Amino acid sequence: MKTIKYELAGGIATITFDEEGSPVNTMCAQWQQDLVEVTAQVVKNKDAIAGIVLASNKMTFFAGADLKGTMRLKPEDAPNVFREIEQTKKCFRTLETLGKPVVSCLNGTALGGGWEVALVGHYRVAVDNPKIQFGLPEITLGLIPGASGITKMTRLLGLMGAQPYILESKLFSPREALELGLVHEIVPDDAALRPAALAWIAAHPQAQQPWDDKAYKMPGGTPSNPKIAGMLSVAPAVLKQKTRGLYPAPEYALAAMVEGAQVDFDTALRIESRYLAKLIVSPVAKNMINTFFFNMNAIKSGQSRPKDVPRYKPQKVGLLGAGMMGAGIAYVQASRGVATVLRDVSLDKAETGKAYSVKITQPRVEKGRMSPHDQAALLARITPADKAADLQGCDMIIEAVFENRDLKAKVTQEAEPLLAPGGFFASNTSTLPITGLAKASARPEKFVGIHFFSPVDKMKLVEIIRGKQTDSETVARAFDYVQAIGKIPIVVNDSRGFFTSRVFGTFVMEGAAMVGEGIPAAVVEQAGIQAGMPVGPLAVLDETALSLSVHVLDQTRTDIRAEGGTYIATPGELLVERMVKEFDRNGRAAGAGFYDYPEEKGAKKSLWLELKNQFEKPGAAWDMQDLKDRLLYRQAVETARCLSENVLTTVHDANIGSIFGIGFPAWTGGAMQFIYGTGIDAFCARAEQLAGKYGPGFALTAAVKDAIRKHQPAY
Repeated sequence: MKTIKYELAGGIATITFDEEGSPVNTMCAQWQQDLVEVTAQVVKNKDAIAGIVLASNKMTFFAGADLKGTMRLKPEDAPNVFREIEQTKKCFRTLETLGKPVVSCLNGTALGGGWEVALVGHYRVAVDNPKIQFGLPEITLGLIPGASGITKMTRLLGLMGAQPYILESKLFSPREALELGLVHEIVPDDAALRPAALAWIAAHPQAQQPWDDKAYKMPGGTPSNPKIAGMLSVAPAVLKQKTRGLYPAPEYALAAMVEGAQVDFDTALRIESRYLAKLIVSPVAKNMINTFFFNMNAIKSGQSRPKDVPRYKPQKVGLLGAGMMGAGIAYVQASRGVATVLRDVSLDKAETGKAYSVKITQPRVEKGRMSPHDQAALLARITPADKAADLQGCDMIIEAVFENRDLKAKVTQEAEPLLAPGGFFASNTSTLPITGLAKASARPEKFVGIHFFSPVDKMKLVEIIRGKQTDSETVARAFDYVQAIGKIPIVVNDSRGFFTSRVFGTFVMEGAAMVGEGIPAAVVEQAGIQAGMPVGPLAVLDETALSLSVHVLDQTRTDIRAEGGTYIATPGELLVERMVKEFDRNGRAAGAGFYDYPEEKGAKKSLWLELKNQFEKPGAAWDMQDLKDRLLYRQAVETARCLSENVLTTVHDANIGSIFGIGFPAWTGGAMQFIYGTGIDAFCARAEQLAGKYGPGFALTAAVKDAIRKHQPAY
């Protein structure tokens, strides 16, 4: 066997998972074959076996499904997938109903299929290490646990108790597993696992799973229990409200939980298998696996990071500007142990910026989620300052001042000389080209863009922008800095709006263009929601400020005029300009945008009634599918253009950046995966239709089509 080692000695059958040529154990096709073989061997040796130990020769216990194999599945493969899942479960059931005690020795992480393997054991022993994770993250990949995870976790924790761990993919440490009763014993290290297993086997010569006991009752009751029935009657509606019907996995999982709870154990396993077989070959599952597993791992492993540059660990970082962005960055840095100098024009403003960290941490202290000592330590890492000299010796300085070239140039020239030898300078800007800003620097090769998203403490993505003169060492160090503060870095090349702001602009301006066409604003907002965007385009425009969009438009016109050209504003941009200059509707911060924002506490915002009179056209025809497609295709086309123009250099940066930076729907797998999931030919044909109806924003040139095909991932 190539993935499993089997040994029978002293009455103990040891099954060790050890996949050849792989750093982890997976449920690959070879493993499935080997599992059948080793199970048959155990049955053959039954009379000589006193107990069975499940162990791993890897750093982790078991990683789960073979996701590369999953990506190659086609809809017609579903029946075969069902048979394979059922065969794996048959092996599991054979081992756990043999009448012999089975112990899972968990030396490391066991997620997804790995946790399902662990659940084969009647007794589970784990190493006491808080870095070890257990659980079922399948929902986050568009899948459901299908190798008995749903059935067993529901029977171990009950219908209500299991929901966070199945529907929300909540993971847990060995100690948390012990408290939940999912792990029975924790030991200090790997060496203590086997002795603990052997001791339990000796004390329990016969063993069975809880659900195989005739006296078994489901914790909390079955769906026939009135209390449970009442909760379950509203659960599908609550779930549909969250998923908007775009994510089948949570709905399938809930159905498998509830249906399985009403039948015997083995029938419940079959129900689970059927749902997984149908789901695993679906486009949504493939989209989400591609992005949230393969693309995310590509970023975590540093595939976008320049190679052959030593790792950098930030020691002392200076921040220029203690406003919303600077204060947010200061908190994130300090929470990750980075000494921070927060400088503004006055000490009062700098202190106010530091107070933001108190605002975030105080509720946690009051709820017992953070100790006063840890809060004090975090705050001690932030030094408010009003003098440039306080930045002396920083190995990195980030300016986070207002989006004004002259102001940014001034603070750059003032602070840059104070960097420690070998230090580098970064600009937190969302639109201004880095190459232009770097002209204020004495060392443009050590100048880089680092674009944070607001609110910084909640938004995971950070966009790193390489200017024309930025060297590879600076990009690599910026990448390391972003990872060191717990954020997700993507790397892009310099251009107007970079990647995220440029694509975000197409989403909101397409929505504004629809309003200009006479389509009711409420319909436009609903199209965004139904497509899977977090909120509608008009609400987002209000949040980011219509006045800011007009400022960017004016700056773009000025810059292109200086280059000898003329910028032709889009219909959406012209409508937003009218909203600001004609109607004085500047956005949420000003109390008036596409929405009205009542001052009364608790009052909800509502669309500005005058939108109907000013823009709606009673005879305007609209089709909801067209509207949804316009909002998604416009972003995907612009992303493909970024790839064609070398603003983006990888598909994984495109997909992760679009989801975590601008809220592109996760069910699509990101803006580029949306193209690949749709099918390149089908996408191009639909984009051509939209271009014919709604303008050149949807047009795909030959170069863009070539870039799409060139970057198509292979599995």
